[in-house]
Amino acid sequence: MKESGVFSFLKVSMYGDNISIGKLSISTQAMYNFVWIIIKVIFILIVMYLIVKLGNKIINRYVSRQKNFRISLNDKRAKTIGAILKSVLRYSVYFFGIFTIITVISPKVGVTGLTFAGIGGVAVGLGAQSIIKDIINGFFILFEDQFSVGDYISIDDKSGIVESMELRVTKIRDFNGDLHIIPNGLISKVTNHSKGSIRITVDVEVSYDEDIQKVIEIMTQLCEDFAKENSSITQAPTVQGITNIKDNRVTIRVAGKAKAMTQWDMEMKLRREIGETLKKENIKTPYLVIKNLKGE
Repeated sequence: MKESGVFSFLKVSMYGDNISIGKLSISTQAMYNFVWIIIKVIFILIVMYLIVKLGNKIINRYVSRQKNFRISLNDKRAKTIGAILKSVLRYSVYFFGIFTIITVISPKVGVTGLTFAGIGGVAVGLGAQSIIKDIINGFFILFEDQFSVGDYISIDDKSGIVESMELRVTKIRDFNGDLHIIPNGLISKVTNHSKGSIRITVDVEVSYDEDIQKVIEIMTQLCEDFAKENSSITQAPTVQGITNIKDNRVTIRVAGKAKAMTQWDMEMKLRREIGETLKKENIKTPYLVIKNLKGE
């Protein structure tokens, strides 16, 4: 009885030092070598994973404890250096791990392995220039302290909070929640909105019929109290004076400075307190006048 093609293909037999699977014949030594290579590769991958995992824990511990050192860094700077160290560790482990895997495999794959190695070498050579540029620019950004993790920055038309800075790329998340990944080599101009103090400005409109000098005195006292009660204020708000007179309203401007990234909260809080105080003092705010002109 003639065996079908499928069963003939699945037929496994062993004779001497060879294993036969259908029409394919493999020596037991070759099979042993193949299995041993797979075991080595799996072992190398496990070691790579453990090194990265352990290294990240050590770096995180250093970042969290560096405040207690005699020479310490601020939190943002420490987190940035920590992210860079993690990136360096990861790329180093990947490079040496892949090189080790190729070393394990290449003696057994003969000419085919050399061919793929040659193709890989060409590919690496073509991408090396861009990669080196990214890495070098990343180190300049770090050492010049252009920005740190947690800073609010603008790069070209992208703005957001720096979420991570790595060896090759910088990741910023905008206020819509989108994550922008920018190669460090493409970063030529950066606007850092988190350096120093940020100006806060509140324009207040009151009725033209009010005693403007009285309003200014009330707002001046409020600004002094506001600065004492809020630690995020770096320069006490002051009444700048009248900036506009139009129709039935007078615009009075208040300006000060706050810590970076707190300016929006401080502006809203100051605006709310001014509004509540003016209401308590019975200071009239402008109202809409609708004129009905007949015959026009």
